[in-house]
Amino acid sequence: MRIEFKNLRLKQLDRSLESFCAAHAVSRPQKGWIRAIREAIGVSSGELGRALGTSRQLPLQFEKAEAEDSITLKSLRNVANALDCDLVYALVPKAGTMQKLAESRARAQARKQVLRVE
Repeated sequence: MRIEFKNLRLKQLDRSLESFCAAHAVSRPQKGWIRAIREAIGVSSGELGRALGTSRQLPLQFEKAEAEDSITLKSLRNVANALDCDLVYALVPKAGTMQKLAESRARAQARKQVLRVE
């Protein structure tokens, strides 16, 4: 029964992540989503700072942190809210599906155990 539950959970996760698979192929703008969206909708860093309740410098720091992959989820969520956007967050398996990822990991562990026995 445990394996059936695990397989069911993998299928549920795959269904939940389906819509993210297409987004996985979309690359982040070179200077980050915050700056791209802010500029596209015509919001200055000062306006964004006011919406965040901070100075105009903080949004610029967030933009830099996002471009350097060092922004926190909390900060990104706050900026998204200030830009009237939702932060959508997911971990998408490189293998394509959770089932394939689980199978790949099981094969790797089995291979490791067989090599140890040899």
